[in-house]
Amino acid sequence: MPEEVLFKSESTQSRDEIASYFRSVAEKLEEGSAITLKAGSESVTMEPPAQPTFEVKAEREGPTNGPGELSIEFELEWDETSDDDGESTGTLEIE
Repeated sequence: MPEEVLFKSESTQSRDEIASYFRSVAEKLEEGSAITLKAGSESVTMEPPAQPTFEVKAEREGPTNGPGELSIEFELEWDETSDDDGESTGTLEIE
């Protein structure tokens, strides 16, 4: 299935600034409210269901014998047409 990017923002931020974004998203999720993402003239509003699929990935991209780029990705995912509970691969722990 092809992917359509509805919104994208990428910028260097301090850890404190990133934590503030995560807190804002966490508050919206706890409230059951829609989440609006804005950057310049672009914006998108999405309403995650009560139980979206939560995916966490740690990745390293680059050559196998040299320095690469590290990332931690957090993703909420749900089907537009249903409110499925999704799949579980075990209990996530973040320490």
